[in-house]
Amino acid sequence: MLPRWSRAAIRLYKLGSQNNMELRRDFCFVANRSYEKVVVAANDSAEKDFSTKPEVQLNKMFWTKPCSLALPQGSPLRVEEPKYEGIRHIIFKLLLFYSKESKSIRGANVVYRRIVSQVDKPAIYNVFNMEKTFKTTFSLLVLHMWLYLRRLKEDGKEGVEFGQYLYEIYNHDVELRVSKAGVNLLLTRWMKDLEKIFYGNIVAYDAAMLP
Repeated sequence: MLPRWSRAAIRLYKLGSQNNMELRRDFCFVANRSYEKVVVAANDSAEKDFSTKPEVQLNKMFWTKPCSLALPQGSPLRVEEPKYEGIRHIIFKLLLFYSKESKSIRGANVVYRRIVSQVDKPAIYNVFNMEKTFKTTFSLLVLHMWLYLRRLKEDGKEGVEFGQYLYEIYNHDVELRVSKAGVNLLLTRWMKDLEKIFYGNIVAYDAAMLP
């Protein structure tokens, strides 16, 4: 009885090993074929990328109809300062809601939302034929921040203080964007590198504006 079971087990083992070898050969064959297809496709796409350069369509930007920068009445970006009366006004005043710092922080949030709304508009990406990635969005965000911070310098000390609140909001938003991009490890190092890029670009933009 036992010899029969042992012979049957040996036969099953041989059949299983043969099937495994066939599956491995098939897998290797499919893998090699798929790899060859990927290489050919990558080479074709690389040749296309080098042969075709992105076109800058400035006509879309400069030949469009002028529009007002004022926000319409129903725009979600239009934020008005809340006006409380009576006991509410007293409570919010005790909570320093009407302090200079609180007003500056609320104002900086409103300004930054306007900046982000300009950066997220698809028009500039279409004009310069850019793909909307973290790199391009960050570059446009730094450019718009520089434009506004440069304007704030004309307001003296108050403008510089307001710009500091604006920069803190920007820095927090960039950190969230980096996290959403999938960077969870070494986040502090990424933020330091982006901070260097931010200040480096601002210095370069300021130098370009010199006569």
